[in-house]
Amino acid sequence: RPTPEVGRLMGLFLAYLRREAPRLREQGVRLSVIGRRDRLPGGLPSAIGAAEALTARGGRLELRIAIDYSARGAILRAAAAAAAEKTEFERRLAEAGGGPPDVDLLVRTGGEQRLSDFLLWESAYAELYFTPRMWPDFGPADLSEAVRAFRARERRFGGLLTPPRAGAIEEVAR
Repeated sequence: RPTPEVGRLMGLFLAYLRREAPRLREQGVRLSVIGRRDRLPGGLPSAIGAAEALTARGGRLELRIAIDYSARGAILRAAAAAAAEKTEFERRLAEAGGGPPDVDLLVRTGGEQRLSDFLLWESAYAELYFTPRMWPDFGPADLSEAVRAFRARERRFGGLLTPPRAGAIEEVAR
């Protein structure tokens, strides 16, 4: 993205953080921000830390926001630092800005219908919701619609609704 656009978006994010963090706390929402904070402008990293600290005890919902985040980068950093053991890999992935907990619902704003290198590991079994609405305009009614759509889905986590009947695979193969 062009530098002026990124600057405006970061300014919007800073304003939203300062305005919404107290409301998130009141609502029991825990905010966590993942991504490369070392490349963020001005006071944004400290504002993120303050908002996360303010909402750290939230237990009703976890809201994870990705800023300057690359799933590939997180996976590469975790893999480079991790031992071959899966639990060690997950721990390192979490340290790199990704990792558990898994995402239940991933909302993609702006009309794009792709993950764009975003939360690849954590979204393995996520339900995806795409909306043409841009992020600054995405409001409570939009979130309610995304949650309604999510609740209407039957989540199988890679499993089947019913076991296949005996011989079904052989019939398809013929």
